[in-house]
Amino acid sequence: MPGILAAPKSGRPPGNLPAPRSKEIPIMSQAAEVTDSQWETTVLHSEVPVFVDFWAEWCAPCRAMSPYVDKLAGEYGAKVKVLKINTSDNSEVPARYGITAIPTFLIIKGGQVVKQLVGSQSYANLKAAVDATL
Repeated sequence: MPGILAAPKSGRPPGNLPAPRSKEIPIMSQAAEVTDSQWETTVLHSEVPVFVDFWAEWCAPCRAMSPYVDKLAGEYGAKVKVLKINTSDNSEVPARYGITAIPTFLIIKGGQVVKQLVGSQSYANLKAAVDATL
């Protein structure tokens, strides 16, 4: 029909408009999220050691460490709780533990910090730190 603007067969919009982008679907982490309000019951009262990743979405090194954290969660299963706390959304717990740089990893056993690692780490370093608490 003349006068009706239709998208060409290529699927692109007419004219110079860019093609619509598909939204990326975030991949769910194997590590559970924990918040300030859940900290005491989930972490401090845990019957197993807890590995906590202090991170933020804007932090590139944090995002780079995420596959290692997920691998720990998958490898240790119920022997160790592997958790993540987003420092942008939860400020109370990071302040309580003096977290001033991310990524920071804490291993907590019996409600006490037994190991702290700051900055990007190799998977071997993370695994060795967890193994030392078992």
